[in-house]
Formats: sequence, C-alpha cells, structure tokens
Amino acid sequence: MSWQERVILDPKVLAGKPVVKGTRISVELIVDLLANGWTQDQILDSYPQLTTDDIRACLAYASEILHAEKVYPIKTR
Repeated sequence: MSWQERVILDPKVLAGKPVVKGTRISVELIVDLLANGWTQDQILDSYPQLTTDDIRACLAYASEILHAEKVYPIKTR
C-alpha cells in the first residue's frame, strides 16, 4: 500500500490540505494526535471512518514530505 492510494490533495477539500481520501480528516490532525500521545485505537474509536491503513498512510505521507525537505544555511555577516 502506498500513501497515494489513501491520501489526497484537493483544493476543494480543506483548502487543499492533504486529507484521508473520502473524508475531511487531515494528515496534520492524525500526526498531531499521535504526537500528543493518542494511540491508534483512540484515533480509530474517535474517527470510526478511518482504518489502520489510513493512519499508516498519513505517517508515510509525512515521512516522504520530510525526506524531501531541503534545508539551506543562511549566511550571516
């Protein structure tokens, strides 16, 4: 499974933020919940339209974005 099967970016949904396909649940929300200590089971209980694979896809999307990020040093005087 690739994240592209489960995460979409549509300018008509949440202003184009990446969301779980077929929902208005953003990748950002899922990652934030996990970062704040929520378990996968708590997320699935609170958002029954999600699956374990949806949560994994959100993490895979976030990972790919971070891997692609480039940081350039700013020269200071």
